[in-house]
Amino acid sequence: MKSLSAPVRRPTPLRRSDIPAPGSARRVSGTGSVLSAILDHGPVARSTVARLTGLSPASVTGHVGRLLARGLVRESAETAGPRGLGRPHIPVEIDTGRYLVSGAHIAVAHSTVSLMDLRGRIVAEDRQPHRTTDPHRMLGDLAARLPRLATAHAAGRSVLALGVATGHRVDPGAGVIVEHPQLGWRDVPVRDVLSAATGLPVHVDSHARALARAEQMFGETSTRTSTVLLFVGAVVDAAFATEGAMHRGPRSGAGGVAHLPLGPSGSGGAEPCSCGRTGCLQSEVSERAMVRRAAEQGLRVASFRELLDLALTGEARALELLRRRAGLVGRAAALLLDMFDPEVLVVVEPGAGRIPECLAELRAQVADRSAVCDDAERAVVPSSFTGSVLATAGGAVALDALYGDPLGRWPVLPAVC
Repeated sequence: MKSLSAPVRRPTPLRRSDIPAPGSARRVSGTGSVLSAILDHGPVARSTVARLTGLSPASVTGHVGRLLARGLVRESAETAGPRGLGRPHIPVEIDTGRYLVSGAHIAVAHSTVSLMDLRGRIVAEDRQPHRTTDPHRMLGDLAARLPRLATAHAAGRSVLALGVATGHRVDPGAGVIVEHPQLGWRDVPVRDVLSAATGLPVHVDSHARALARAEQMFGETSTRTSTVLLFVGAVVDAAFATEGAMHRGPRSGAGGVAHLPLGPSGSGGAEPCSCGRTGCLQSEVSERAMVRRAAEQGLRVASFRELLDLALTGEARALELLRRRAGLVGRAAALLLDMFDPEVLVVVEPGAGRIPECLAELRAQVADRSAVCDDAERAVVPSSFTGSVLATAGGAVALDALYGDPLGRWPVLPAVC
């Protein structure tokens, strides 16, 4: 499998703050800065890229030449302009016709594999329930699914890398899932296992950090300066990024908000959390907690997805449960806004993403409880990838690595004559 074959971002201004400073936790090469500018603005002239990035025109020309040779960008039709005024500008844009990346998201009950083009658009995805929680067997199953997906949907494009995302503690540098309590995993060497199984470069990160980077690369542009992303699903966790750097912590534990206390009004009647207390964020708003509450309301649903589907049809009890969840998430969001004071907080929660009443309730709680947020509608936004969150997360890990170092040791990148 060393060579697998078989929402579009609107152009936005690129600020100097979009390019991490020296010493940042996420270093981006000069070529990476050029590639990101082309992603944002393409088709775009080289002279414009130089102005946007602050690099010299000669340097940009060199970087673009290398990106063209690697097949990551292409020249589009010549721009129209006055004749006879020198050499016409030939704009460049991301080439989506040669390569894809693959992604894998490992959830509590199922896994999703996907293919994504270099502009962050999902080409195909496949979601399957877990047949085992043994890590080596599960990872082997993921590796076997990827070539089938590529054969069916890659349309002759080659897969450059595999990105893997999941919840809880992940060490991207080591490529290891440090701890995933619901799966019973500790110190699982995901990168090594999947690299051996697929022959691809493998990059691993938490789904919260992956989705925060996806917002910065392909989604909500206000996340560029600083952002907190709050992920609410079967797992509840968060990510924080500022000036292009994602904070991970020395033990890869940053973003662990599952046991954030919600206080007395959120804890009444709740089952104890895995930590032994009640009123923790995860024990109140996780998918498992929501299915339990639905049963208490007499709703016969076997999964959170069924509960969401009922709410979308207007079923009053289901809608109220989702609205209550949004309110509790809003209380947690207010705490995170006061703690980090980011430019924007992104909420990855399907109720807030798809039901206007839920988003309104979430923002109302933020407006009522946050000491620093003076405009909840501007500061709190739903995910740009609602409906494709899990398929996006894994691919975003791979694309983050590619855009950070596009001239790195990527496979099947022939020179283009």
